[in-house]
Amino acid sequence: MNGLRTLRTLRTVGFCVVIACAAVVSPAAVVSSAAAAEPGATAGPGAAAHVDWSALPVPPAAAPPAVSDLAARGPDEVWATGSEQAADGQRPMLYRWDGTAWSRDTTFPGAEEPGRLGKVQFVGEETWIFRTRDGAGEILRRSAKGAWSTVPLPQTLWAYQDFVAVPGAAWVVGEDSTGLKVLHYDGSRWTPQPTPDGVLYLMGITARTATDAWSWADTSTGAGTVVLHWDGTEWRDAKVPLPTNSNVHTMLLEPAGRMTIVGSQYTDGVGRTYLMTWNGRDWRTTYPALGDTDASAMVRGPDRALWLPVRSDRAFQSKYARVDGRRITYSYGPERTNAILVKPRALAAVGDSLLSFGTVEIYGSKPNLMSERLGGRR
Repeated sequence: MNGLRTLRTLRTVGFCVVIACAAVVSPAAVVSSAAAAEPGATAGPGAAAHVDWSALPVPPAAAPPAVSDLAARGPDEVWATGSEQAADGQRPMLYRWDGTAWSRDTTFPGAEEPGRLGKVQFVGEETWIFRTRDGAGEILRRSAKGAWSTVPLPQTLWAYQDFVAVPGAAWVVGEDSTGLKVLHYDGSRWTPQPTPDGVLYLMGITARTATDAWSWADTSTGAGTVVLHWDGTEWRDAKVPLPTNSNVHTMLLEPAGRMTIVGSQYTDGVGRTYLMTWNGRDWRTTYPALGDTDASAMVRGPDRALWLPVRSDRAFQSKYARVDGRRITYSYGPERTNAILVKPRALAAVGDSLLSFGTVEIYGSKPNLMSERLGGRR
């Protein structure tokens, strides 16, 4: 009997010691140790880091709004685009973060006309935004002094897949009644560009310079998805060894030559996320445990890890994944009272912080805009 009591006492003391040890480990220490760990260790799907996201007020749009893009020139200039719902259909929506607060911008031409705003690009000191209006495409250009002008496309397309602009060049890709269209702008005129045989359409496009552009395309040759490269002369198959039966969600280009491709590979109808990284010599492919997550909003954060919004298991909080090698950690946004769905749609690295822009649905009302920030000034 005395032995049994002794055993129970030892168990109780041991349990208390474990609790006490856990209590003295701060959340910051947990995050720091996770970030410093070797990439061979993989956090489980439910592992969540203690990361401090804060809510940023956003002036409401006509509900329900749709978010297209979020892009940052620097800590004091971030643009968010999309559309809001009006009686006669979609109307363009533009917001600016000035380092302190979000504000609505309605100074651009045609702000009250039907249409939507898409991708944002920074070209020198100008800001370029792709816009559709009455089915026609055009580029809105904002000078450093805040003056707006437009660059119309040479033709109207049935569908606009993507847009990219760099100093000296811009591309719009889409389709019309004759099929694939790649429209190239050299600063003064538009010209169509041919693509390799068998390319059905381009699903996305990005560029570093006027002679270094990349696109991912669907083909009819049996190769499935391929990566194309523009070298200033023509579009060629870049011979990137994508996983079999895969697609591409997005491609991240960095000035030093590093490139990251993220997409999904399908086996027996089940998808899994893959990451391909080019280090200047070789491609390295990994399969982070993200399931079949839509990774089109993935960005490289100020900490050099990859970040993306993911489906949250908490209706009242957003959720973000941080991918550093094979290690994945998760963090949640701030709790939102009576929220039934919080959906970050886009991320951007803004100085030493991360900014998200998306929608939140509060019980009893339609979804409206929300923004959250990790790090940065308080």
